[in-house]
Amino acid sequence: QVHLVESGGGLVQPGGSLRLSCVAPGNIYPISAMAWYRQAPGKEREFVAGSYGGAFKLDDSVRGRFTHSRDKAAKTSYLQMNSLKPEDAAIYYCRMTIRGREYWGQGTQVTVSS
Repeated sequence: QVHLVESGGGLVQPGGSLRLSCVAPGNIYPISAMAWYRQAPGKEREFVAGSYGGAFKLDDSVRGRFTHSRDKAAKTSYLQMNSLKPEDAAIYYCRMTIRGREYWGQGTQVTVSS
C-alpha cells in the first residue's frame, strides 16, 4: 500500500496564494500520472489539475490562477494556487498512478476567508 503525503493547506485571505505538495514515499516507480482533486462540503469530488506523460490539464475554474507541476524524480506533485477565491475552499486530494494503480493522499484543507 502506498500512502501519499500531502502538505501546504491552510487559511488564506481571498486573493492570496498557497502551494500544495504531495510526495510518494519510498522507492516507488514508475509514476505515470499525477493529479489534484478537491471536495467542498456537500459536493462531489472534482478534478482540478493533472498531468500524464508530457500533457498537463487544468480545470476551467482554475485556469490562469493555479499551476500544476511535478518532480518525477522526487516523486512530488505540486499545486500552486494564486488569486484564491472563497469558492476554492475545499479539501484538496492528490492522486498518483503508480504501476497502473491509483493512490490518494489523505487530503489537506484549504480555507479561503477574510
